[in-house]
Amino acid sequence: MKLNEKELETIREMQGEFQKAKLALADLELNKHQLLKTIDVLKVDFGKHEQKLIDKYGADSVINVQTGEVTENKK
Repeated sequence: MKLNEKELETIREMQGEFQKAKLALADLELNKHQLLKTIDVLKVDFGKHEQKLIDKYGADSVINVQTGEVTENKK
């Protein structure tokens, strides 16, 4: 017993699509991993820069990132 050509073609196409989907998922996972590493580096850099600003303007300062204006936090 053997598959007919149409059945065999359908199975091959489905296998091909499955393989493409698995590769796409793997690519997404690699991109996710790289983005997570980038975020870790950005968090460290941000923390260092934030500490410099705290040292210069004080821990109670609020910075308006639109204008650059620094004000004291009113609690």
